[in-house]
Amino acid sequence: MTGPLDGVLVADFSRVLAGPLAAATLADLGAEVIKVERPGVGDDTRHWGPPWTERSSSYFECANRSKKSVELDLADPADLAVARELAGRCDVLIENFKAGSLDRLGLGYDAVSAANPGVVYASITGFGTQQGAGLAGYDFLVQAVGGLMSITGQPGEPVKAGVALVDVLTSKDAVVAILAALRARDLIGRGQHVEVNLLSSLLGSLANQASSYLATGRAPGAMGNRHPSIAPYETMRAKDGHLAVCCGNDGQFARLAAALGRPELSSDPRFVTNGDRVAHRDALLPLLEEALAGDTVDAWVDTLTAAGLPVGKVGTVADGFTLAARLGLEPTVEVGAGASPQVRSPLGFSATPITRYTAPPRLGEHNDVVRTMLSTAQDNQEDSR
Repeated sequence: MTGPLDGVLVADFSRVLAGPLAAATLADLGAEVIKVERPGVGDDTRHWGPPWTERSSSYFECANRSKKSVELDLADPADLAVARELAGRCDVLIENFKAGSLDRLGLGYDAVSAANPGVVYASITGFGTQQGAGLAGYDFLVQAVGGLMSITGQPGEPVKAGVALVDVLTSKDAVVAILAALRARDLIGRGQHVEVNLLSSLLGSLANQASSYLATGRAPGAMGNRHPSIAPYETMRAKDGHLAVCCGNDGQFARLAAALGRPELSSDPRFVTNGDRVAHRDALLPLLEEALAGDTVDAWVDTLTAAGLPVGKVGTVADGFTLAARLGLEPTVEVGAGASPQVRSPLGFSATPITRYTAPPRLGEHNDVVRTMLSTAQDNQEDSR
């Protein structure tokens, strides 16, 4: 067994990030994923660089490992027949075409499910399939119109997250929906159409910020690294840089004050409770940074961690990988000669561990393999009739 989804066949008709990343997660879990790409061009992200790799772009490779690539021109009748055969055989189909595009090709949900009642057909859109069906869905756009930029960065200029966060969150929602629909198929004996969209996934991920708006009617704003409901819970300046300090309760704040040599702060009427500290955060931060200025970030991380406090140095992406390795999390995996390392799946299983990682495919690398597989399956079906 290669993983908990061993034996599941996925047809990945999606492009860019949310859909391909969802399909890559299913591949990590052991599914066989066939990526359908435009002949000679492939997924848009193959051309999104630098950085470039020996096979493609690093952007493409982050979301397409452990797949087979087949080039199919859906405007060509012969290639369209192959695509329909794949759709008719797969357990899961993932697509992010404009609404109605695949219907015209006989690859929409109604046509595919009629031939393949067990299919879990996952559609990913930017703004849903109703009034927003004609709107182009790009992560950056949804971060803007969905409000994420308004609560990111310092007050004033809107700022996007440093990664295509909405695409990533939507991919995870898609995977949850697909896995739930596969389970439901075991219960009801048929597949179904599941839909996710970038805007809904963003709003669903705003958590306390969305709840704050719904409870008060007031839209939250950007606060830099501060938290709207907790203090201190932010970055602070030490002698040679910044560290992140998280005090989630009054006991942690008392330990922080003591470790900084300022125990009287925890009994100061302005700072006794979290509510007090939130109300007086502008007075609190300078007092804490005055104490932190006496030593380096590394020294304070050691001291405060020893006091049982959640603190850490503000580092780079490289620092994040280094920390994960030091903690024994094995953050990367090798996927074959000539291919860049990949981020290890964050999912762990005791009985069906993820063990199969293969290099992201070259464009059309598996043309013959996939066509032969589908042709053989079709011949076997005809012989059994």
